[in-house]
Amino acid sequence: MIVKSSSLLGLLLAFLISCSIFANACENPDTLTFSITPTEDTIQELTLYRPVIKHLQKITGKKIEFYMPSSYSTVVEAMLGGWVDIAVMGPYSYILANNRDENIQVFATYAKKPGYLQKEGPGYRAVLISKKGSRYTSIRSLKGAIVGLTDPASTSGNLVPRVVFIDVIKEDLESFFGKIVYTGGHDLSTLTVYEGKIDAAFVASHRFDNVIKRGLVEKSDFNFLWTSPALPQDPFTYRGSLCSDIKSKIKKAFLTLHTESSATAFLNNVNSDGFIPMTSADYNVIRRLAEAKKVKTIP
Repeated sequence: MIVKSSSLLGLLLAFLISCSIFANACENPDTLTFSITPTEDTIQELTLYRPVIKHLQKITGKKIEFYMPSSYSTVVEAMLGGWVDIAVMGPYSYILANNRDENIQVFATYAKKPGYLQKEGPGYRAVLISKKGSRYTSIRSLKGAIVGLTDPASTSGNLVPRVVFIDVIKEDLESFFGKIVYTGGHDLSTLTVYEGKIDAAFVASHRFDNVIKRGLVEKSDFNFLWTSPALPQDPFTYRGSLCSDIKSKIKKAFLTLHTESSATAFLNNVNSDGFIPMTSADYNVIRRLAEAKKVKTIP
């Protein structure tokens, strides 16, 4: 059979166009998987997230499944692997994930009401705490002490202490403190200080407030030795390869969550009136801190 060159060209163009369409096709899964940054009480938080998941299911028209993470990094790896579609991350873990794959995109965060340490708005702070009644009543008194960090991918529980706080002590954390331990969460850091198992810890202001609200500690149980500048709140993220209408519905579900009476307990738990939209640029301050950390850790 003889095929004319014009016919060959037409077939080639059709093939290239179909390949391009296939390559650029967005994802439209029947089920969306949702995950959160783990805390000591992730099971309890999952209970509070149930109305959020129900609202998300109603708005998107998709079945929503939950992935139980074991650490900050497992949330990141799950999104990078494509088996989690929507996730709450820490600001620093979001930057680490976004640097590895721009497909991980932020779309919203919650605006906080004022709390015990928390200021009003979409920001929070890293706070250095010690137990009231201990001999650790100043930064200098902590020389040689045991300090708790939360997780290597934590913003206020690792990045800020290693970049901002070291400008206060004029040496790195390993030189200043006698021992550094990773507790696995801000609530665990708070409780471990309270129980006298470590001498001090860096915690997020809003996470510290949550421990008080649960009745586990009181503000008067602690000394507050240092507070960082404001940082953007935890980013709510999705995979950018999802179809645009799905991403729009996901964003709408969170931005309208305050209209759902069933979600009141969840918003009260995070001490928020509702969500506000966020973009990647809103986390540039975290990127600058991450770059500074690289510079300061070069031998």
